[in-house]
Amino acid sequence: MPRTATAKKTRIKAPMGHAVPRVGFVSLGCAKALVDSERILTRLRAEGYELAPDYAGSDLVIVNTCGFLDSAREESLAAIGEALNDNGKVIVTGCLGAEPEVITAKYPNVLAITGPQHYEAVMDAVHIALPRLHEPYADLVPAGGIKLTPRHYAYLKISEGCNNRCSFCIIPSMRGDLVSRPVSDVLREAETLAKAGVKELLVISQDTSAYGVDVKYATNEWREREVKTSMLGLCEALGELGIWVRLQYVYPYPSVDHVLPLMAQGKILPYLDIPFQHASPSVLKAMRRPANQEKTAARIAAWRAQVPDLTIRSTFIVGFPGETEEDFQCLLDWMDEVQLDRVGCFKYENVTGATAQTLDNHVSEEVKDERFARFMEKAQSISAAKLQRKIGTMQQVIVDGAAQGRLTCRSRGDAPEVDGNVFAPIVKGVRVGDFINVEITDADAYDLYGVVAA
Repeated sequence: MPRTATAKKTRIKAPMGHAVPRVGFVSLGCAKALVDSERILTRLRAEGYELAPDYAGSDLVIVNTCGFLDSAREESLAAIGEALNDNGKVIVTGCLGAEPEVITAKYPNVLAITGPQHYEAVMDAVHIALPRLHEPYADLVPAGGIKLTPRHYAYLKISEGCNNRCSFCIIPSMRGDLVSRPVSDVLREAETLAKAGVKELLVISQDTSAYGVDVKYATNEWREREVKTSMLGLCEALGELGIWVRLQYVYPYPSVDHVLPLMAQGKILPYLDIPFQHASPSVLKAMRRPANQEKTAARIAAWRAQVPDLTIRSTFIVGFPGETEEDFQCLLDWMDEVQLDRVGCFKYENVTGATAQTLDNHVSEEVKDERFARFMEKAQSISAAKLQRKIGTMQQVIVDGAAQGRLTCRSRGDAPEVDGNVFAPIVKGVRVGDFINVEITDADAYDLYGVVAA
């Protein structure tokens, strides 16, 4: 798994007579880990630490690890080793930090190890190893905090942990059960980000649909009214900010139906990221996932009837233990039926500590590879056909970048880093973060091409 972000260099003028302590940072893993990194970086910057651009220029290094897959664990261990070799002073946090014995067995000389979301413990370790030098004129933080994303979009994490017990996943053992943030805190953060110039919020958690279950949907005050701690209550309030709001990591609970009217009204983006994982009832049962693909297909049809421009993104696992050719064909047939817009696929990988490891009839790597190729061919053909139908349409897009004579943009149906792009020739006066309209003139399997509308 590649690094999702690295620390941006932020220079602070050192006080007379001493140097400002400098911290290097490596962030690995998913968007939820990225938010953890942003919170730690914000704390560091608020306390007067400088964020160093490399190991050599750092007084110590923090490595925010990923531990979800064995391959991610190995990359995290490699990153720790690299930081130790190049710097020598390393604090480890994140998902792999929930298993400190794995880290200390290989690197007993790390300064400290904390688990995910343990922001105070990370800062305590920093304070011990590198005492802060408070400088009131330098200890300034942007209103929206330190972000590792471009300034025009940001991730909004609404909860920690997960109550699900999927057999292929160890997230609950690393991050614990669901803990929802108070909705008032989430909305204040969202409002601050919007005022700081963020144009798009990506709502994330381990299970966005379950938001508020643990607090029995308690209400909090925001803008002089009571807002319920629920996905619907949150979305209703976020829809008042006048910016793009995109829902990710949504499970297909009945609560999803309640936010569709907000999409139809243009309050939040017509986009759902739902990790279906498979369609075969027997595989879903072995995964400990909802196992009624016929009912799910009917709900998708109902959603699209209500919101015709709805984009549905999902991820799937092929080669799960016990998956037969019949199970896999069931998945392909279901894909033909539901016609999902954006699809990712992973070959099953054993995760240390996951119960799926103990299941019988593991699928060979050769069969995994073959099924992965067939699945992606199916997904690509569906995507290509859907994008062809957008030729001749006008799409509102947000500009992510400009280079080599063309704008890189995203439509309402494209999340950053995981979905496609809309490309158009550069037009004078158009800047990163702008909303523009693009007339679509061409398409391939994943991306759209067009010209900026006059």
